[in-house]
Amino acid sequence: MSRFKDLQKNLFGGTTSNARQFGMIFTLVAIVLLFQGLTANNLGVGFGDGLTLRSDNLIALFQQNSYILILAIGMLMVIVAGHIDLSVGSVAAFTGILVAKSMADWDLPWPVAILFGLAIGAAIGAWQGFWVAYVGVPAFIVTLAGMLLWRGANQYVGNADTIPVPKGFQDIGAGFLPEVGPNTGYNNLTLLLGLAACLAVVWRELQARKVRKEMNAEPAPLWVSVFRMAVMVAVLVFVTLRFAGGRVGTSFPVSGLILVVLVIAYSFYTRNTAGGRHIYAVGGNSRAAELSGVKLKRVNFFVMMNMSILASLAGMIFVARSAASGPQDGLSWELDAIAAVFIGGAAVSGGIGTISGSIVGGLVMAVLNNGLQLLGVGSDRVQIIKGLVLLLAVALDVYNKSQGRFSIIGSLTRPFRRDEPSDPTKQSDASDKPATTTVAG
Repeated sequence: MSRFKDLQKNLFGGTTSNARQFGMIFTLVAIVLLFQGLTANNLGVGFGDGLTLRSDNLIALFQQNSYILILAIGMLMVIVAGHIDLSVGSVAAFTGILVAKSMADWDLPWPVAILFGLAIGAAIGAWQGFWVAYVGVPAFIVTLAGMLLWRGANQYVGNADTIPVPKGFQDIGAGFLPEVGPNTGYNNLTLLLGLAACLAVVWRELQARKVRKEMNAEPAPLWVSVFRMAVMVAVLVFVTLRFAGGRVGTSFPVSGLILVVLVIAYSFYTRNTAGGRHIYAVGGNSRAAELSGVKLKRVNFFVMMNMSILASLAGMIFVARSAASGPQDGLSWELDAIAAVFIGGAAVSGGIGTISGSIVGGLVMAVLNNGLQLLGVGSDRVQIIKGLVLLLAVALDVYNKSQGRFSIIGSLTRPFRRDEPSDPTKQSDASDKPATTTVAG
């Protein structure tokens, strides 16, 4: 087999989950480069002087969309379990107004106010989870009611007022990693964070090769693994220098750091724990999962409650960045989160999807929105273009998969199907069927 075919197979059709996600990452990179070129052309400058890859724009883009990406983590788990949550924007807004009033009117210290906000999210999630899991009302109906209920509660409690929040609280949404250590011309903590990310990429690739060897499976050719690591490390180094080399006082956002911690934690949970696998089992085939001993009600209750907790966190981060809570907070956030999850490779029927894929899907929508704004496209046309991109991207991918052609979503989701059935005589047939129990990457 030629090296090109080796590369194609192991980047898009290989056997490790990180390789399968290169398709969506390449899509994101292509969109970034497209808008970099278009903005440079508009300004009449060279490609390197475009607006998209400027440090201040990348920092602002990440800060402005971190709360949507946090919502996408919880929404992925809800959708994988076979549900949908339409209330997350209203839950975020209601939590934001209560937390702002708790600090303004009740003099709660901001760390206590954050815990108070998370408790509100947990209580709302328990309420909605009870109706879904134990009463059996479809999540669509429960959260549609919740969207109206919590939006009305937000307006009732806030009385259409804007309530400011203290400086310490603002740091979780508008703060940056501080300057420490010697003067290197960059933010040293951001450099260390980037170095840790590069080491993690190398470790994960080497670990994947080690696991495949222990399973007596053939790993990807060494040069393919090196190429894959080189591409990822190069991207991480470039992004790290962009974030670390912005104007003085800026660096990697605190909200971005919170997002990174959540992505790592939830990726580990969905991929390496029984609870995470149960979510995928329920979404793949709830009846079979229940017969296998999965506590169906407990799983459904958990995913709904977890979603509301993350929605409350997203709402607080948005209020912190805005420096105040207002009556229009949270509008249409649920649609952005759902779009991120589906663009990132989740299946409408449930059972398939990844945390990392949803984050990349969210970044695709964020870059698209940011790039169109930089080009001066009106907000009305931005909404039209985003809607068409979402519809056409998923429709084209589904069509390609049905025709047996290359599919980005198919390449993202294939590693989460059971390729090795217990009965070797049925291996050729089982390899084409989705698994009832899958894990997230």
